[in-house]
This record gives sequence, C-alpha cells and structure tokens, in this order.
Amino acid sequence: MTVFLAHFLILLSAWTLLIKYVFPVSMAVAEGVGIGTYIYWDFWWVAHLWLAYALLRPQSYTFMLAVGVSVVEIVIVVGKFMLFLPDPDWTIWTTNWFINKVFVLACFCLLLPHALANRRHWRAPMTEGASGD
Repeated sequence: MTVFLAHFLILLSAWTLLIKYVFPVSMAVAEGVGIGTYIYWDFWWVAHLWLAYALLRPQSYTFMLAVGVSVVEIVIVVGKFMLFLPDPDWTIWTTNWFINKVFVLACFCLLLPHALANRRHWRAPMTEGASGD
C-alpha cells in the first residue's frame, strides 16, 4: 500500500502540473493573452513529491510528514468544498480544479489511516533497500 500511495502522489503531482500550469499556458497562448493569465500558482506538488520520496525511502520524519500533510490537505480540501459546493460555478477551470481536489482528498484519506497504522515502522530509521511494505 505504501508504494501505491507514493505512486498515487507522483501521478497527482504530474496531473497538478498539467492542469495548473501546462493547460493554462496552452489556453493563454491559444487565446493570445499573457501566458500567466490562467495559471493558478500552487506548489503543493513539491510537497507531494517530497512525501512520495519519503514513502519510498522512509526517513525518521516520514510518519510526521505523512500525518501532517494528510491532515492539512484534508482540512484545506474539505474547507474549499464547503465554500464551493453550495453555489458551484462550473467552468473548465473549476471542473479541473474540482476533479483534482477529489483525487487529492482520496489520496490523503487513504494515506492518513495507513500512516497511523504504520507509525512504528515509519518512525524507525530504515535500512538501505527497505521497501516500506
């Protein structure tokens, strides 16, 4: 499960880069507006890649990182959904954002209980070549 979650985070990071940077720049170029017009500046993808790396190569901080990022992401996404869903404005941008957030929420709702169940394993420094599962 740890390897699955790490790969989920890597795919989530790639998807986030595509929908928050590549797609907006492509749309701006196609419309002839400034390339930064539609970019939603967000660097969570960096934290997701770091967490994926920590899951694949557990460090002494992996448990705290997994729990901390999971809790923060769940609170943020649920809060954003509470603001958006009472009166949603469905555009290409909000639809992309919403789909991304559904997958972010799914990932961290899986990761949090997995981290809590594996806290002893992740708190101890790992030996070289350990898989984490």
